Amino acid sequence: MVEFRLKDGSGKITLRYMVEDVDRHGNVRIYLRRKGHPKVRLMSTPGTPEFLAEYQAALGAGALRQPAKPKQRSEPAPGSLSWLAQRYYASGKFTTANPGTKKMRRSIIDRLCEQAGDAPVSTMQVEHVEALRDQRAATPAAANNMVKVLRQMFAWALKAKLVRLNPAVGIDPLPMNPDGHHTWTNEQVEQFEAHWPIGTNARLALALLLYTGQRRSDIIRMGPQHVKDGWMTITQTKNAGRNPVTVSVPVLPALQEIIDATPSWRGHLAFLISKWDKPYTVDGFGRVFREWCDKAELPAECSAHGLRKTAATRLAEMGATEHEIAAITGHRSLNEVARYTRKARQKELAARAGALMAEHGLNKSVPPISDQLKSGTKTPGK
Repeated sequence: MVEFRLKDGSGKITLRYMVEDVDRHGNVRIYLRRKGHPKVRLMSTPGTPEFLAEYQAALGAGALRQPAKPKQRSEPAPGSLSWLAQRYYASGKFTTANPGTKKMRRSIIDRLCEQAGDAPVSTMQVEHVEALRDQRAATPAAANNMVKVLRQMFAWALKAKLVRLNPAVGIDPLPMNPDGHHTWTNEQVEQFEAHWPIGTNARLALALLLYTGQRRSDIIRMGPQHVKDGWMTITQTKNAGRNPVTVSVPVLPALQEIIDATPSWRGHLAFLISKWDKPYTVDGFGRVFREWCDKAELPAECSAHGLRKTAATRLAEMGATEHEIAAITGHRSLNEVARYTRKARQKELAARAGALMAEHGLNKSVPPISDQLKSGTKTPGK
């Protein structure tokens, strides 16, 4: 229910089935929503006679509608891609995976089944998977993920003797940006901070990402229960069900100051609390962080994951070793850390090389080659 003040000043009225939604631009929209009926948006100004008439009309129209019957899903044809997907979803290989991993895999497979669910798996060959990959060439990361998920599903099906070959094996990935997510510049960090002062959720989110070096799926779970004696200890969400990584990172004074100055988390077990007075979901946080970046007029390439790279890059620029950086980020592979910090290392090594050149006199000017003889002596002046 929502309470509205009547525009003629005669009092207030409470209307059933009314809900208010705020869109990504901050505009409040009013809907009539009842279980089993379509949601109807009311366009008139709340509290006016026109609004009440619109409400009554929407309520009456809704009363004439029967609750929508759930769609009857037909069983997929035996031996089809959809048939294989249903069996894969019921397998222990799938059900024991990390929730986030299951969601990602199912999303990819379901989209494939919408496109080619009736295709018989017995006839699927490498060229068919390559064609599906190439259809997604505009987003190479998504294309490569699709091939990877298909390879995993068919590997399980091969062991279960549901197929005779894995058509996703041996397929080359599409080339991607070797640097991955954009690393925020210092200027971009300062621009975000200038727009979002200390005390806001946006500023707290930036600080948690930047000063802990963790993923967005981890910072949305961080809360006062994870902090003890100046250390933040948390088990990372990625691979938590298979190969968990627990990291302890120092809570820097700058981060502690921002946590203390943000009132919204008081009484909660998470530092980042949404406008619905609940912790963010991973997807919900991703959407709101994009809105925060847009309002700070930052480019689309600036993302939450990019701040994790910024944290690692800053450590590299300060001279931290790859083992020290991995101790913060939780990476098991130093190759991944090296990829994050490649540019920082290049700048550091170039500076050292320049210092060596200066030390050995290699920065002195060299006479033009035309002024030298083959023997290396200068030509005599005329």
